[in-house]
Amino acid sequence: MPLLARASTTLLFLTALAVLLAAVLLVSLPAWAKGSRKAGWTPVAAEILMEADSGKVLQARNADTLTYPASLTKMMTLMLTFEALDRGTLRPDQRLVVSQHAASMPPSRLWLAPGSTITVEQAVLALVTRSANDVAVVLAEALGGSEPAFAKRMTARARALGMRRTVFRNASGLPDRLQRTTARDMAILSRALIRRHAGHYAYFQRRSFDWQGTTVYGHNRLMARYPGMDGIKTGYIAASGFNLAASAVRDGRRLIAVVMGGHSAATRDDRVADLLDIGFKRPTSPARPAPATPDLVITRKSSSVAERSTAVSVAVPSAKPLAKPTEAVAGSWSIQVGAFASRAAAARSAGDTARRLGALGAGASPETVRSGGLYKARLTGLPAANAAAACAALKAAGHGCFAVERR
Repeated sequence: MPLLARASTTLLFLTALAVLLAAVLLVSLPAWAKGSRKAGWTPVAAEILMEADSGKVLQARNADTLTYPASLTKMMTLMLTFEALDRGTLRPDQRLVVSQHAASMPPSRLWLAPGSTITVEQAVLALVTRSANDVAVVLAEALGGSEPAFAKRMTARARALGMRRTVFRNASGLPDRLQRTTARDMAILSRALIRRHAGHYAYFQRRSFDWQGTTVYGHNRLMARYPGMDGIKTGYIAASGFNLAASAVRDGRRLIAVVMGGHSAATRDDRVADLLDIGFKRPTSPARPAPATPDLVITRKSSSVAERSTAVSVAVPSAKPLAKPTEAVAGSWSIQVGAFASRAAAARSAGDTARRLGALGAGASPETVRSGGLYKARLTGLPAANAAAACAALKAAGHGCFAVERR
């Protein structure tokens, strides 16, 4: 065969191979990614901007298109952890054992060894900052017995929250073709974390934590440069692109922005910042009224970022203390009502909660405890029954609370 003919045949073969590879790659991409690039412009695949108080969607694009959650999955792992803390089935200082399965997870990870232990609070901080996959599995196994069983609980919780298109298959967000979500569902989850778990939300402000003598830094770079931003979670796998669920508050108004499928971390962060800027320039929508309950009067007001997003007033006009004040002082239980970036904010929250609980808080002493870089607001010196009743009243008002036995 002449040299020119052979060269032409080779060129045709290489061209056909390139076309075939491109087709395979395109088919493997989620639907939203196909054809997303245009000359000089790479659009963000999906986005949504929401008011945290009212739940009103201010802006959305491709918000219901299926994609992969990546490490935004850990937001649901954390929600179930917070709920276990509130129920008392987990304690912040409880040590969890690392299984072989957990230790085998690929990065990002904390490099836990099989048979070692980590406290629940350290695990929370590792997920918020490092997005550690091995730690996510430790929590999943502690709460669900196994990671697959825990993933079913995650999906069930998502349905209960109104996340209609989300399916969880693992606790970390590592690639799984059946694990899917949408930008709208991630905004719903973000809002639930902010409103239902105000006592734990301050963890999302953390950009680092100390682990075995080493400072572990987080991935959320936007939080350091966007005024008022105090969370929530970053995520990335190749199939999804760069994801970010973010929340910021200004002048008492809180917004949630979710961007899925950013071309890079920088473009994703810039788009989230743009969405938040757009939202803060718009007028506030009327907040949805809280449902009335017979014995609880609930009022909410926004506060500064450093002092948390929600303050709750609870009046229990007909309640009687379960123990005399002298017995309560000698009690061996505390209730924790929030975690704050400053000691002053924690002390103020503890004092306000004691006053608003009235008879249920009789004899309790407000205190602040520094742990994990945060200041915990507590009422201490309660018998177990009083602590349980006080937490029940606070939870009925939508405020986070869990009892802690003093040792």
